[in-house]
Parts: sequence; structure tokens; C-alpha cells
Amino acid sequence: MAPESLAEQLVKYLTDVHAMEIQALAQMRKAPELAGDPQLASAFETHCTETERHESLIRERLQAHDAAPSRIEDLLGKLSGKGFTLFAQANPDTPGKLATHAYSYEHMELAAYDLLEKVAKRAGDEETAAVAREIRAEEHAMAVRIGEQWDRTVAASLKGRDAAETLDGYLADAHALETQSATLLDKGPKLVGTPGLAQILENHHAETNRHLEHLERRLEERGGKPSRVKDAALKLGALNWSGFWAANPDTPAKLAMFAYAVEHLEIGAYEQLTRVARLAGDGETAMVVDQILPEERAAAEFIFGTFDDALDASLPA
Repeated sequence: MAPESLAEQLVKYLTDVHAMEIQALAQMRKAPELAGDPQLASAFETHCTETERHESLIRERLQAHDAAPSRIEDLLGKLSGKGFTLFAQANPDTPGKLATHAYSYEHMELAAYDLLEKVAKRAGDEETAAVAREIRAEEHAMAVRIGEQWDRTVAASLKGRDAAETLDGYLADAHALETQSATLLDKGPKLVGTPGLAQILENHHAETNRHLEHLERRLEERGGKPSRVKDAALKLGALNWSGFWAANPDTPAKLAMFAYAVEHLEIGAYEQLTRVARLAGDGETAMVVDQILPEERAAAEFIFGTFDDALDASLPA
């Protein structure tokens, strides 16, 4: 049953961010041993301690509303977090996969806490709003720390491997991510319920199709091709996600938050791709990526700017 009041909606947002912190903890506790670099490992260790405190703070705010975390959501979050660390561990570029996902996840949490603060303010709960601001600042700081370490991340991922031999794999990964985005963006404008966000997603859909063309051309020119398996897997995931968001009563806000995170998943992947291309001596691929990156960053900022409108469309009148 959908929350009927602003107070009920606030509790739902608290429940959701608690599950996100449980998922983050499952990743942060494993991340230091997968980071492949002492400085990156230290950043994850520091944020693991912060994440433990975030979980405690959100649990306290739920208790203040005579509520408790959702056992089901927390369990799913924990399983999902552990599942991703296994995925990262199974890849040859484990540090890169870990950092890319963590960078995206920090931005999803940042967005979630921004929305939580807005809901708390509308509900007149200044204590929850203050907690959301405090945690949001630490999520942002962690995202910045990851974003400052792309050179180290790539070095850790390429340890013992030749950049030129791995470049096609990085290109195929980027193509799969863009395939996922194209699928989401095909569905998204119909779900968001706000003209501004719908227009942004439609505009970025056109950019995403162009990005796919550029990546396919570079793969073809290098004698490679996209991975059908990766493309199909991420496309299926995107269809499942779009169905999940459509079933939520606060679809516009949740979709805006998720789209913001997906943009940062792509940004992290492209930050690494351009570095691998340069190490491989492939200036053409680096130039293509350097044209795509500003469009991904701009799309993320445009989406972030729609959060108030998305929340208006999501909350009870």
C-alpha cells in the first residue's frame, strides 16, 4: 500500500536509505581487500567506519518515528552488496569495477539523502533533515575521494596486464553500459511524471544513441566488436529496473535518483577508459571518450536540478 501522508512517506524514505546503508556496508567491509592499492583501500576503510555510523543514525531516526528498518529490504540490500563484491572479484579489472560501482553508489546515496532532507523539511522534521545533510556531506566526500584516484585505480586494474590488450574490453564494457542507459532512457520519459525531467531524459537518449555509434565505430576500427552477452545482460537489467520503478508510488523521485547514479556509473567507466586508451597509445579512442564525458556530466547535473519537481510529483498533495 502506498504511503498516504507526508509522515508515512518520510518513514518510507528512512527505511529505504537504511537498506542502502546495509548494502553499502556489505560492500565497504570487503572493498579494502579488493582495492589493489593501499591508498584506495584506506579510503574504503575510512568510509566503512562512516557507513556504520550512518546506519546507526538512520536507525535512530526511524525509532524516533516509532518505526523500524525493513527486514526484507535490509536483507535484499545485504545480498545485493555481497553479490556485487563477488562480481567485481570475478573480473580481471577488479579495482576498476569496484571503484566505478562505488563512485556510482556514493552518488545514489548522495541523491537519496538530498531527497530525504527535502521530505523531512516538508514534514517539519528538522532533526532528520540535519542528519540527512550530515550524511550527505560524507557521501559526497567519499565520491570525491574516489574521483581523485582514477589514475591509481587504472594502475591497480592493469597490474601485470598490457593496456593495448585490454582496451577492447574496456570499450565493450562502456558499450554495455550505454546499452543499459538507452533502454532505461527509452522507458524513463513515460514514467517520470514531470515535463522537465522527461525532456532531459529524451535529450540524453539522443546523446546516448550517438555514444553507442562512436563506441561501435572504435571497436570496429580496432578489429573488435561489442559483447553480446554483456549488452544483453545489462539491457535485461534495465528492463527489470524500469518495471520496478514503475511499481513504486514515488516513481519520479526514485527514477531521478537512479538516473543520477547511472550517469555516474558511466562517468566512472569513461574516466578509466580514457586513461587506458592513452596508456595504449590510442589517441582516437581517448578523443572520443573526452567528447562523451562532458555530456554525461552535464546530464547528471541536469537530472540533479529536477529533484524538487520530481519530489513534487511523488509526494501526497
